[in-house]
Amino acid sequence: MTKFVEVKTQDLTGAALDWSVAKAEKVEGLVTHKGHPSFEKEFDPDCWADHSCLKEFKCWQYYAPSAEWSQGGPLIEKYKLDIGAPLENKNGPWNAATEWAHPMGYKGETPLIAACRAIVASVLGGTVSVPKELLS
Repeated sequence: MTKFVEVKTQDLTGAALDWSVAKAEKVEGLVTHKGHPSFEKEFDPDCWADHSCLKEFKCWQYYAPSAEWSQGGPLIEKYKLDIGAPLENKNGPWNAATEWAHPMGYKGETPLIAACRAIVASVLGGTVSVPKELLS
């Protein structure tokens, strides 16, 4: 049985943040594979080999909107996030806000991390329950 831990949305990172975004987005078919939220996909022999026996193998695709622009970028548009670059210190945090999130937005080391925290906060609130195995 999976144990869950309460985490402040502002403190979510990595797989726990990605899992929380999936929960906020109501993503179906997501499982945990090697400590990452993932989708099980059918093996594509055209990508790997030309052996029909390999079709029985499964492939895994990580769900990582906090790190992959192809997954997280469209969410910025969907939620109409206001993304702010670091102002005073070029190495400072990015900021992302929605009209439903904390008035000052949510901070992150990258625009995607900040955006994902703002999304989670706007849908699930300031604290979420995540599988303990996903905490790094």
